[in-house]
Amino acid sequence: MLRKRREGTTKKGTGEGKTYDQRPTQGEDTAVKDTAQTQTMTGAQAIIASLEALGVTDVFGMPGGAILPTYDPLMDSSIRHILIRHEQGAGHAAEGYSLATGKVGCAIVTSGPGATNVLTALADANMDSIPMVVISGQVGASLIGTDAFQEADVVGASMPLAKHSFLVTDPQEIPARLAEAFHIAGTGRPGPVLVDITKSAQVAEMEFSWPPAMELPGYRYAGKPHKKQIRAAAEEIVRAQAPVLYVGGGLIRANASEQLAALVELTDAPIVTTLTARGAFPDSDSHNLGMPGMHGTVAAVGALQRADLVIALGSRFDDRVTGKLDSFAPRARVVHVDIDPAEISKNRFADIPIVGDLKMVIEALLDELPGAYTKAGRPDLSGWWRYLNRLRDRYPMGWTDPKDGMLAPQYVIQRLSELTGPDAYYVTGVGQHQMWSAQFIGCEKPRHFLSSSGLGTMGFAVPAAMGAQVGQPDAVVWAIDGDGCFQMTNQELATCTVNNIPIKVALINNSVLGMVRQWQSLFYDKRYSNTTLNPADGDQIPNFAMLANAYGIEARVVRTPEEVDDAIQWALSVNDRPVFIDFRVSKDAMVWPMVAAGVSNDDIRYAQGMAPDWDVED
Repeated sequence: MLRKRREGTTKKGTGEGKTYDQRPTQGEDTAVKDTAQTQTMTGAQAIIASLEALGVTDVFGMPGGAILPTYDPLMDSSIRHILIRHEQGAGHAAEGYSLATGKVGCAIVTSGPGATNVLTALADANMDSIPMVVISGQVGASLIGTDAFQEADVVGASMPLAKHSFLVTDPQEIPARLAEAFHIAGTGRPGPVLVDITKSAQVAEMEFSWPPAMELPGYRYAGKPHKKQIRAAAEEIVRAQAPVLYVGGGLIRANASEQLAALVELTDAPIVTTLTARGAFPDSDSHNLGMPGMHGTVAAVGALQRADLVIALGSRFDDRVTGKLDSFAPRARVVHVDIDPAEISKNRFADIPIVGDLKMVIEALLDELPGAYTKAGRPDLSGWWRYLNRLRDRYPMGWTDPKDGMLAPQYVIQRLSELTGPDAYYVTGVGQHQMWSAQFIGCEKPRHFLSSSGLGTMGFAVPAAMGAQVGQPDAVVWAIDGDGCFQMTNQELATCTVNNIPIKVALINNSVLGMVRQWQSLFYDKRYSNTTLNPADGDQIPNFAMLANAYGIEARVVRTPEEVDDAIQWALSVNDRPVFIDFRVSKDAMVWPMVAAGVSNDDIRYAQGMAPDWDVED
């Protein structure tokens, strides 16, 4: 993490790893526009000119007093501004835009509550390594520390929640700080950056030129891996009799799916993909055992638990994957690849640590492995595959039809996937519907499954889907949400209607806080404390179809299996405006398989508390 910025001019960094080159870009892909000469303008005009030069085309935000000077030149800009209804929505929309496009997302908010409202999205992006820049207005420099109207120390508040935070009081610094922010957000391990700009800096005049010189002393990020570590990893792979590729979201951030496919083909190793890595490798390929962890497939969990080598690619051994850490993959040696050295051996000791850009690491392994196979011979993985295929065949994903006559949510999501196809973008909230989506949506491409993973932020789906749709305007975008999550950010449906952002909302409506209720069912003797969202004998509050209508959106309510396909096909036929489907599903449906928190993955239950037979035979 970048610490306090030091003053003074900085030379280009040296040493191993990549360094900034004093030429700002949006990440590393967007060319900037040089200004022919220095121009006199206000700091607010410099903000907009800098964003234009950085290649920003879309921003999400809401004006307020401390950022108002910047909104005036924004009117004359080519940048499309999406006026959101809540600043948290602006942050999540920027996340969804970034996840769907691979670009750095951008949001603009005002001071005080405007800035504090976006902190949840900053924390969410930080946990999931999503590159975005949030520009917040701040009270005038002379008023800082006086408890002025709508003053808040948002830089201090955001420091543990963001990759880096800047406070800008001098208008002359605006271009450089924004260039640095986009560079930091989009390089190395991606993440969110906050740029807090005082109102006095926005209204004062400055001399603008582009590109500015960036000042990032000590900021370096990994590039090419060490050859010795690559050789050691290759030797481990060719010796392994039971290897597994454990793939995390870092692989998608590194745009390394093609390299991963080549590695799987070369090694014939099974692969598991975490929640943030869904789509990094096609579900339809037989090498893919599915998602590991708390609600993963039995085959994926079993592969990790019985592997003799775990090759972790852009994954961080999160507790939702490992279960009880000291019982995770007990027989395995670990090759851990990550661009962030802080992740190496943080949770699980890495026998072969490799710090580097993941695409470069896999390419280096692809170059090294053929020689290693020639020298040592290819391992016989047939027994390993027989075992894994038996687990997969014996314990497939499925569900039991509800006894209350309501819809099975798994059926709804499976049909939504089958009728829509893998080219669509699927954005989920958090809870049971999130896990069912991860289990029953067929993912074939990276960046097409978007979810809040590390922070688990309820309310993510609708604004993130909105951002994804802005970034991919010609694609089908589904927001799959729960009725609890939906009520946290549903106001962004107004944003979608007004701006003709045609997301499709599938509400998995069970009238309860489903995942919390599931834990109450399993661990609290069915004492359902404060998880019921509607009165037991009353009407739905709110009536979601009527609420959608109030936002100018056509809506349907679906209660029976016979209505499911028709409703989905109706939604797919409407592509010029948002649509909404309220699927009434059973409150008693549970997410299986499940590993309870704090227990070993060996204790996974695949249905209604039943344990798999790990010694399964033909």
